[in-house]
Amino acid sequence: MSDKYSQMFDGIVEKAKSLKTPMRVALAGSESENILLGLFDAQADGFAEPVLIGNYKKTMEILEKHGLSDRKFDFQPIPGDTSPVQYAIEMINAGNADCLLRGNTQTRDFLLPILYKSNHFHDDGLLSHVVLVSVPGYHKLLAISDVTIIIKPSMEQRIEEIKNMVKALNLFGVKHPNIALLSMVEKPSFHIRDSVEASTIIQQHAEEPIADCNIVGPITYDLIISKEAAELKHYKNECCGNFDGIIVPELMAGNLMMKVLLHNTDANACGLIVGGKVPIAIPGRSDRKEQTYLSLATCACQWMGSQG
Repeated sequence: MSDKYSQMFDGIVEKAKSLKTPMRVALAGSESENILLGLFDAQADGFAEPVLIGNYKKTMEILEKHGLSDRKFDFQPIPGDTSPVQYAIEMINAGNADCLLRGNTQTRDFLLPILYKSNHFHDDGLLSHVVLVSVPGYHKLLAISDVTIIIKPSMEQRIEEIKNMVKALNLFGVKHPNIALLSMVEKPSFHIRDSVEASTIIQQHAEEPIADCNIVGPITYDLIISKEAAELKHYKNECCGNFDGIIVPELMAGNLMMKVLLHNTDANACGLIVGGKVPIAIPGRSDRKEQTYLSLATCACQWMGSQG
């Protein structure tokens, strides 16, 4: 793997590269430079085949600018009043693509067609976005959810988020992960709803396991990330400093956490939407091209698993 990508993702990338046949990636809104470049990096490494959907002129200007116009790709020009996401979903449903990639589209406009029941694009379970982050100073990849879809999850939705996170981590070789239920406090307080719900989830998990994992909560970020912080605060739990995933109490907390890590530190990240009919990648339009590349690598691992 190139030095521009975090070495922590090497295992995921190498697994993606082992695909015998690259996944056909439908890029909805292809006139997005960094996302387009990340997709073509994935093509160069053999695990993605670009299917571009969007504005032909603007897309070709980007490809010509970067010397990519002679690469192999399928282009699907669409009228200005046609949703590129809906078009991409119809291509996938028709068997002409394997993976959905968000391009130059607003998050809301990308997610709504996925959620429409008429598109038959996900089952009855919860869709959630699981992101893997290389946090500076932390010794392994850390999963965070949900940072894109669920604004204020109910307790039942947080339980489904845990299940989705465990499924995702299993795809990447993490068995029986340690999952933290993030809160502002370490003890349940009736003033903070998520802390009480976290405590209830822990009790339910003790009575009947939610998934094959350890769950701890409510717990603050410093205790999640640092064993030393736990020792200083006399918080006794062997998972401190060794968590594999964080379930955030609401979307704002997760989204802000991701933005700070990606734009103010040397963190790298990738992620996928779990619970869909096919792998779905939703990199941010302001993210570096590395995030698209790595997100497609996670999607390739998911697609590989679905192929049996």
